[in-house]
Amino acid sequence: MSKEKFNIIEKPSGYNFPTLGKDEQAEKSKLFENKVKQIDLEKIGSVNELVKAYSGASIQARNVGGCAEVVELMMADGDRPTVFLGLAGPLIAAGLRKVIRDMIENGIVDVIVSTGAILYQDFYQAQGFTHAVGTPLADDRRLRDLYIDRIYDVYVDEENFWRLDCSIGAFADHMKPGRYSSREFMQKLGETVEDPNSILGTAAKHGVPVFSPALNDSSIGIGLTEHYHRCVKDGREGVVIDSIRDNYELTQIVVQSPCTSAIYVAGGVPKNFINDSVVMAYIFGMDTGGHRYAIQVTTDSPHWGGLSGSTLSEATSWGKVSKKATHCMAFVEPSVSLPLIAGSAIERGTCKKRKRLALDWDAPVLKSLKTK
Repeated sequence: MSKEKFNIIEKPSGYNFPTLGKDEQAEKSKLFENKVKQIDLEKIGSVNELVKAYSGASIQARNVGGCAEVVELMMADGDRPTVFLGLAGPLIAAGLRKVIRDMIENGIVDVIVSTGAILYQDFYQAQGFTHAVGTPLADDRRLRDLYIDRIYDVYVDEENFWRLDCSIGAFADHMKPGRYSSREFMQKLGETVEDPNSILGTAAKHGVPVFSPALNDSSIGIGLTEHYHRCVKDGREGVVIDSIRDNYELTQIVVQSPCTSAIYVAGGVPKNFINDSVVMAYIFGMDTGGHRYAIQVTTDSPHWGGLSGSTLSEATSWGKVSKKATHCMAFVEPSVSLPLIAGSAIERGTCKKRKRLALDWDAPVLKSLKTK
């Protein structure tokens, strides 16, 4: 059986199709010059190649590729921007612990601002405790009977949480009483970690400061509250986390940096804390102009008006992101997007050429910030 030949009709007759003028046709042709590139899996052999292919695709794939390109610009900038990593959401439960650790180990980030829960769950795993595969369809009443806490489709052991909370309280007992920034406390806690895959342990090893401005809102805060309770009963001074000291310390990093960049994973308090440190530079008589580069991966939507979904363009109106900044947002859940972006940066290798920062503290004063 012979195949019929298919022909495209140049100009259908009998229909009143619109006719464009010469200028309109030229404009239309120009808009079709940049064509969507179809992802060819047969030509892709690495994470970086996949992410680069995403850059030529569309919808959120293009944005993931765009975020990776912005990170590469951060890494290659000769002024060596100080890169702030904001962490929120169930990232450890999602399986991103070593991805974040590898970002530290490979020099992608210089400062971390995180929710207390992420840091606690990293520390929880460093003690040999685990996150277990669960189901969102579980009988939560039965889980409560067994002291199993559910994070969507992940289980954690509440009995081990109790043990770890009180152990953190006991750890504070051995510290000199007084007021500490969350950075100081997390540094001391991180120095105890022997697990090479730990976020806190790797940050402490490389001198990467870790801030948790909402530390109270976590199991670390519960442990410190247990410590505080015993101090009150015994009539003695204890360890207190000074959140305003966090503001003061983080802002000094901003003002002593030649320029800054931000990587936001989800949003929440860490995103706003990093952005506010740019605004607070005026306390030191400076206007930094805002972040030179910024990316965010999130599932929150801008149109609800909340911080976590607010665009990086909106942050420009506040002076948090520079008017000349290169930035990109991908509305993709971080357990999917962050490994792609971080993996691409590590494979490209530019991050490994960056010299690490050395921060000299006479707390709460940052005496100097320089490269090692």
